Amino acid sequence: MIWEVFRQEKQGGYHTHCGNVHAPDREMALMFAQVQHARRRPTHSLWVVPKDEIGEVDAEEASFGGTTDKMYRWAMTFNTDASFAKEIEDSEKEQIEAERQRREQ
Repeated sequence: MIWEVFRQEKQGGYHTHCGNVHAPDREMALMFAQVQHARRRPTHSLWVVPKDEIGEVDAEEASFGGTTDKMYRWAMTFNTDASFAKEIEDSEKEQIEAERQRREQ
């Protein structure tokens, strides 16, 4: 039986998939997982799950997030008038000049 192994590096962190082991039961799977996936790396805990018990849904069966256009959330898409942009540019030049003068003192 194949068991998928998930490892948690630090307490409170996510368990991430790190491989699998072949074992006849859960106790042997945990022992093999400790030896193969936790012996050389910092590990807080391990999960072992029978591979057949893991469900999957993919993009062909369902629509996942990220398909709607939300470009309005990006600040770069807002229009600003040219006078405001000029003010920002002048402010940046003043800051650069002030920084140059501080270094010279």
